[in-house]
Amino acid sequence: MTGSAELNATARVRQLIDLTERLTASLGAEAKAFEAHRPQDAAATLAGTQDLANAYRRESAQVKANPSVLAAAPASERTALIRVTEAFEAVLSRHSRAIEAARIISEGLVKTIAAEVAAQRGSPSAYGASGRANTADGRAVAFNRTA
Repeated sequence: MTGSAELNATARVRQLIDLTERLTASLGAEAKAFEAHRPQDAAATLAGTQDLANAYRRESAQVKANPSVLAAAPASERTALIRVTEAFEAVLSRHSRAIEAARIISEGLVKTIAAEVAAQRGSPSAYGASGRANTADGRAVAFNRTA
């Protein structure tokens, strides 16, 4: 007969496996979107991924604080948790690389646009040869996070 400690530990391990698999799938889909140069597709699932990540962080902290809660689970269940955690770490690394590449590209575009605007405006001078203030260039550049 299986004891309640084993049933509770098994249920907890399966819950962690399910959570880890869902987070892995979500991060994998986001990484694919970034790799396909479609960050807008990743943005659509960002809130759900954030919720999963927060739940994963809480659950991981609880297990780290008290690893004995999983000790009574069968070895096969704990091994399955280790496998999905390894898969999660691989996808997390891939996701991190994709995000970093997107950040570098975005920053490069913003710097290039800013440099072009600055070059077209010319060098500013406060006063002209007559001692009067020069008229300023009325154009402005605004950064829109949705761009």
